[in-house]
Amino acid sequence: MRKLSETIRRVGLVAHPDKAGVLRVLRRAARTLAERGIALTADEVTAGLLGGMVEPQPNLAALAAGSDLLLVLGGDGTMLRAARSAAAGGAPILGVNLGSLGFLTTCSVRDLDATLDLVLGGRCWVEHRSLIQLRRRGGAKPSLQVALNDFVISRGATPRLIEIAVRVDGEELTRYRGDGLVVSSPTGSTAYSLAAGGAVVSPNADVFALTPICPHTLSNRSVIVSLRATIEVELLTERVATYVSADGQLGTPIETGEILVIRRSRHAAGLVRLPGASFFKTLGQKLRWGGSSV
Repeated sequence: MRKLSETIRRVGLVAHPDKAGVLRVLRRAARTLAERGIALTADEVTAGLLGGMVEPQPNLAALAAGSDLLLVLGGDGTMLRAARSAAAGGAPILGVNLGSLGFLTTCSVRDLDATLDLVLGGRCWVEHRSLIQLRRRGGAKPSLQVALNDFVISRGATPRLIEIAVRVDGEELTRYRGDGLVVSSPTGSTAYSLAAGGAVVSPNADVFALTPICPHTLSNRSVIVSLRATIEVELLTERVATYVSADGQLGTPIETGEILVIRRSRHAAGLVRLPGASFFKTLGQKLRWGGSSV
């Protein structure tokens, strides 16, 4: 982690338009920052919510490139979208939780004013989270996708098994038969991978988690490999619609024989953290873990 700079002159605003109370919180944040002499800009949707009060940017990448800090109002989905789009721009992200879980966010709405005081006073930290990338090989549409949490390979609506072959650094790991596979970053270990039976991984551990979804072979379990590894996933099944998605977004079809090459991205997302915050403390609070007196 590194200390967040005290020199914040321009803040980019990103808000989920459908979250309850978002307009009230957005106006409050914009007013507080403007009173501190901070220049404001926003993505087009957020600028529209503010009625043209701030300068709109055409996309999140441009917003991040021109900002010292991104203030993101929403839940984990909004944070994931901002992290994927803004990573190349390098602006750290301060997330305000308007969702249900908010694993990636920095603070609640209740603590927004106090958090802004800490941020503008240079008393917060930036935690860098590795992004992962996927290139498609052998299909009709070569493309590059980036994710903060995970890539999920899964069957479509047809309730039939799919079969995929997985190689790590060129060596065959296994062939999975089931509903699919989650390839997660350390950050994504607490998302779909956890729900599918994978381990919780500390975000500073340089590893991938490969977690099968409803595997037909009961001995198939989540496998941890180095984040420096290259993972190849090949679809073997025919005539069963299969998709790949990044961070739970809309999936795109995979063709039989197509190979998905997954590795660590050269970009990382910078998440603002409060003094004294820790992953394990957040884990206990969000998952409602507690000790036992027995």
